[in-house]
Amino acid sequence: MKGQSSFDPDAAATGDGLFGLECSPREAGVVVIPVPFDATTSYCAGTARGPSHVLAASRQVDLEDIQFGPVWQAGIAMLPIPRDIAALSRRARAAAEPLIQAGGASPHNKAHAKAVASVNAASERVNAFVTRESARILERGAIPVVLGGDHSTPFGLIAELSRRHPRMGILQIDAHADLRDGFEGFAWSHASIFHNVMTRLPQVRRLVQVGIRDVGAREVDFIRHSRGRVRTFYDQRMRDRQFGGATWTRVCKDVIAALPREVYISFDIDGLTPEQCPATGTPVPGGLTFAEVCHMLELLSHSGRRVVGFDLCEVAPGDDGGEWNGSVGARVLYKLAGCAVASGSRRRRK
Repeated sequence: MKGQSSFDPDAAATGDGLFGLECSPREAGVVVIPVPFDATTSYCAGTARGPSHVLAASRQVDLEDIQFGPVWQAGIAMLPIPRDIAALSRRARAAAEPLIQAGGASPHNKAHAKAVASVNAASERVNAFVTRESARILERGAIPVVLGGDHSTPFGLIAELSRRHPRMGILQIDAHADLRDGFEGFAWSHASIFHNVMTRLPQVRRLVQVGIRDVGAREVDFIRHSRGRVRTFYDQRMRDRQFGGATWTRVCKDVIAALPREVYISFDIDGLTPEQCPATGTPVPGGLTFAEVCHMLELLSHSGRRVVGFDLCEVAPGDDGGEWNGSVGARVLYKLAGCAVASGSRRRRK
């Protein structure tokens, strides 16, 4: 990889780049779009600081991965954190906060309507930014990644990939189904990302959800009436299978079998057990362990499917400013990159 000929992966990180690498976005095989936006987070705000938090923690990640090898050699780079998007998030969050505190927008309140329009417009600007950057990355032949921010942020990437890879599937690892229609009045709510994907992007063949353990009645109806286009592996039902004797390998293989050949991974950090991500926007008991996620990603990379892009969302620094959440997020990001790179190289060898 260009610019890395003298790089020592075992030395202390000295570079300013993601994982301490000195690779530029123009030469990287994996390019991360940071999106510091969390206007609609309805419980704990702070995920807009996720990209900077993960970036800082990533320099402590050891780079020889026991599952995917020297992932860094593919080149991993992050675009500069966009200050205009961060400022936009702060303004949109200020507009959204009174509505969130009120439990959602009132349909007869003019001030609420004005606030909703403002937040929706901000979200559409974020979508346009992500779409534009995604297209540039894809034109260079790299794997595009969104690092949020809240879970609304990757819509533009998913939309761009679905245009280029019609019939692709999505593997969603999450505590929540995110199938709410305009949650709290916001068209682009973090809780509506996959309602928007499944109703606005018909090219997406299937959404496979893993780890879901907080869900609303209308979301369950959406899943039931999707005619198999949404396949949900509820966390409790996965555990029930294991309690009955099924191995985690068997459960993972069933998840992977539901996916088409081209896969996008959407990873909300609250899909993990809450001790792994206590500061995330909406932590929930239960969930996947880090080791279980790693095992699933390795099996996916060996399955003949190709990962065409991914996101990592909802990482937030704790109130005490500690590094735990960022450290976990950085390691999940490296594992996702490893899975994506390995899946592509294995497909080329076949």
